[in-house]
Amino acid sequence: MTKFRTMIFTAAAMALTSVAAHAGTPEGLWLTGPDKKGNVAHVQAVKCGAAVCGTIVKAFNSAGQPIQSPNVGKRVFWDMTPAGADTYQGRAYVPVMNRDYGAQMVLRGNKMLVKGCAGPICMDQTWTRLK
Repeated sequence: MTKFRTMIFTAAAMALTSVAAHAGTPEGLWLTGPDKKGNVAHVQAVKCGAAVCGTIVKAFNSAGQPIQSPNVGKRVFWDMTPAGADTYQGRAYVPVMNRDYGAQMVLRGNKMLVKGCAGPICMDQTWTRLK
């Protein structure tokens, strides 16, 4: 193999490895599902020690226009640790309820099902990976 081909092969392998590694983690920027008013948010998920945490970084109305929200800057999930294949468990804060719950995140490619329960009442939302 020529030096040029080796460099191309190495670069392609590194790019594919990076994409595959990112796909199996909730780290990144996510678009939430709409709330009861149709508002959505961007949530940045990052490593927090051995876990993953997420913070609302932007909010948008139902028309997709940026809005001022008291929830921007709030941490909406934390202590999310692996709990099986593409599944994470921890705590989540639901701004509309103003409380936190035990929660689970299940990755499905560039989608993530975010679920939380308070006793027998459970809610879920599908988020879409932006980055």
